[in-house]
Amino acid sequence: MVQPLSSNQDQFQWQQAQRILEMLSTLSYRASGLDSYLKELVCGLSQLLSLDWSVVTCCWEDKEKIIASSLDLGAGEQIYSLHGTLTNTVFSTGKTLQVKDTNSQTKYGQPPEGYRSYLGVPLQTPGGKTFGTICSFCVQPRYFGEEELRTAQLFAERAAIAIDNYNLYQQQQDFNQALETEVAIRTKQLKETQAKLIEKEKLAAIGQFASMIVHEIRNPLTTMMMCFNALKQLQLEKRNLMRITLAREEGERLLELLKEILLYAKPPKLELETIEVAQFVEEVLWELRQMPMTSGREIRLICQAEKIKMRADKNKLKQIVINLVQNACEAITPGEVVTCRLTKERKPESICFSTHNQGSPIPEEMIPKLSEPFVSNKAGGTGLGLAIVKQIVYAHQGVLSIQSNAVEGTTISFTIPSTGSGSNG
Repeated sequence: MVQPLSSNQDQFQWQQAQRILEMLSTLSYRASGLDSYLKELVCGLSQLLSLDWSVVTCCWEDKEKIIASSLDLGAGEQIYSLHGTLTNTVFSTGKTLQVKDTNSQTKYGQPPEGYRSYLGVPLQTPGGKTFGTICSFCVQPRYFGEEELRTAQLFAERAAIAIDNYNLYQQQQDFNQALETEVAIRTKQLKETQAKLIEKEKLAAIGQFASMIVHEIRNPLTTMMMCFNALKQLQLEKRNLMRITLAREEGERLLELLKEILLYAKPPKLELETIEVAQFVEEVLWELRQMPMTSGREIRLICQAEKIKMRADKNKLKQIVINLVQNACEAITPGEVVTCRLTKERKPESICFSTHNQGSPIPEEMIPKLSEPFVSNKAGGTGLGLAIVKQIVYAHQGVLSIQSNAVEGTTISFTIPSTGSGSNG
């Protein structure tokens, strides 16, 4: 017995609905990624509706980008002009469009070459904003029935949800990354502030203790030095005279050490003035070249900061330059070169002065400790020179850097903001 036509139609629709549900249930953008999911989606739509070609497009202004296709389009981005196309009509109106025969129905725009029928469904955000389309094409003229339209709209809804969720996920990831970066920056700033506070408290404690100790030592030491000077004037045996001379030299060295201890213990107070940096450095290096400590060493200056001015404490800046150049000269033998470099940095606006020598490299484990008090890499050093340099640089809101290896030699540099907003302790 032949079943009524309506029963056959109901059976076909039920089977079609089952096929659609089965196909959609197998797709997951979480498992395969958004690109693969959208490709499977348009391939499934083409299979269900017997379409020749289906694509998912992302649209903006007058451009469209194909982000998934049931046909292989080759490598590279597929970006086209929306002007005069059927897709433009769907994107601009935000409504589903079907064209049975594009040869006779031309008012909606042109399809890709070789295709005669078109079905386009907009992709929309939950707020109703159209951001793309699912477009399907057939080589022959074709009319799409209500069930086929609903099927295409269902697939378009799934694609829109997947893309919207993916964009939300990316925004959340970007936000998380920005938050992590901000937390890292704030944590670093907090640690730096904490370190400076600890350093300041430590210096205050050292200052009080050092002032007391230096006072107790310097007074009797000065009396002893007066005695040594008086004894040196007497007619003594050569052996005794040598002993007095040695004692006097050691006393002078001890007085110099006490002076450096006081310098380190007392936070530097800056007296800022405007300095023409290149001229200032030239003058200091000229003075250094006349001193015995630099005898036989060549001191070169490479200047890349001509006629640049900055606010700084001139005397303390001179103390830094002398200390660094003296250290560099002591690290090499006569005939070798110390290269000084003066440059202007742009981000942030600052002046950088560095000394470079090819002497014996500083051991790697020593480099982080060299600017700490009473740590020295040279025989007879007090270990306070670089510690005082670091204090002065920090007071100018600057940075001290030490780099050393056997291949490139040793470079010690300091960078100070050229705006010169120094701290007065």
